[in-house]
Amino acid sequence: MLVVVGESIREAWHLIRSAVTDAAALALPEKCAACGASGALLCAPCRREIAPTPVRRLVGVAEGFGGIDDAGHDGRGVVVWAGLEFDGAAASVVRVVKNDARPRLAGYLAPALGAALRHVAQENSAAPASLIVVPVPASAKSLRARGFRVVEVVARRAGVRPRRLLTLRRSALDQRGLDRSGRLVNVRGGMLARGVRGRSVVIVDDVVTTGATIVEAARALRAAGAVVVGAATIAATPLRGRRVDPSETRR
Repeated sequence: MLVVVGESIREAWHLIRSAVTDAAALALPEKCAACGASGALLCAPCRREIAPTPVRRLVGVAEGFGGIDDAGHDGRGVVVWAGLEFDGAAASVVRVVKNDARPRLAGYLAPALGAALRHVAQENSAAPASLIVVPVPASAKSLRARGFRVVEVVARRAGVRPRRLLTLRRSALDQRGLDRSGRLVNVRGGMLARGVRGRSVVIVDDVVTTGATIVEAARALRAAGAVVVGAATIAATPLRGRRVDPSETRR
């Protein structure tokens, strides 16, 4: 209980500090977070560039999870819908929100996550309100650094109430710099789920790269009795160096 209260206070403090910083910045010429142009927090051309262009991916099958492995991955995979490709203005805005701890920009990313969630619901013939939205848990290190959970802030701006039903059972290394197999090993068996038995859930995260984190989240949720209908992310890293499956295209 004390840990939860402490986290809530810390998040509130960081959001207040960010709001004060943003208010102070209003006295100075505003610069676009994506391209640096003067005049707006995000200029009109960059806002147009981050209009949702949903992308569908299938993760967890091609990455070597046929059959049941020692961590419980069952080979069913997870369909991921991303609202944007992680490139250009979209990549810049996501990086600024995450690395510079600027939640005020989260509203610009909300349409992308909202579009991804709608595609997950439509693909499963489900009403969006009937699905439990479960965010990938943030590490203690990233929470201390940013003071808020990026995907949760964006989800709320999209009108969705995320439920923290996944927890980390151990710390993983920073995924940056790891190849696909390294990412899979890094997160394997690292999450636990609770309170989801018999419920239909959709996993949400900020960016999908190899899908390793989402696959591990799905494993934990399924182990706890959930029905994982898919995952939704703000963005997906562009597919490079591999043949694109027809199902992994923009829709």
